[in-house]
Amino acid sequence: MDVKKVMQVFDKYLRPQCFPVGVRLLTSSEELPEKVRMPKKDFKIKMPLCQGVSIARKYGWTIAMTQEDMLCPLGSITLGFVPVKERFLEGDFNIPFWVKNKETRAKMAKNIPRLENGKFDKILLAPIHKMEFEPHVVIFYGNPAQISRLTQSVVYATGESVDAASFGGFACGFEITVPTLTGKPQIIIAGGGDRALAQTQDDEIAFAIPTNYIDNILEGLVETHKAGMRYPTTSFLMYQPLFPPDFDKLMEHLES
Repeated sequence: MDVKKVMQVFDKYLRPQCFPVGVRLLTSSEELPEKVRMPKKDFKIKMPLCQGVSIARKYGWTIAMTQEDMLCPLGSITLGFVPVKERFLEGDFNIPFWVKNKETRAKMAKNIPRLENGKFDKILLAPIHKMEFEPHVVIFYGNPAQISRLTQSVVYATGESVDAASFGGFACGFEITVPTLTGKPQIIIAGGGDRALAQTQDDEIAFAIPTNYIDNILEGLVETHKAGMRYPTTSFLMYQPLFPPDFDKLMEHLES
């Protein structure tokens, strides 16, 4: 991936307010880069995966997480760091605590996207301008107008709509696992822990781009901009407004 080109196009056509984050999943045989921070070792705390993404995109730090660093069991499950077990699939644990009943929790648990257990044992998160690795996925957080531009870019290049799915929480699974499994971009409406713990703001949603779509995105941003699809959104101002009648009377008086 040509990181310099990605940053130039994103900065010009999207004007991101935080750093886009590159994500790479590592197997046990792959080494971490030298300049990396790990929650347990460096901060003396564990944290949910969404918080690691927020640190990368807001602080500009490279973050690595293994199971030792994971606080949220859902993040561990979706990455395949731990095996999913029957009691979880049956809804025995009150997670999420806000759904209707055990049957609802079980249905949700069975539908959580999951990577193969044990295939990966580390995850790397870095602002893309600091990446020392080839990412599997790039996560872009922005406002709805910015996400619309990314969507238009995919449609320009492929003619395909962009899928959006949300549990009202569990953003990490749709930001990382789903695009890794499908090879397709994803719109993510964050909620739950991502907003309460990782401090994603009310006006932010996310867009996950598997690396194989990056060239399509870049081409689409440039060409749809030429066609008039812009960020910030262009306002149509070529019209005559209606004023209150007293304004018309005053103008007639002044011009008489």
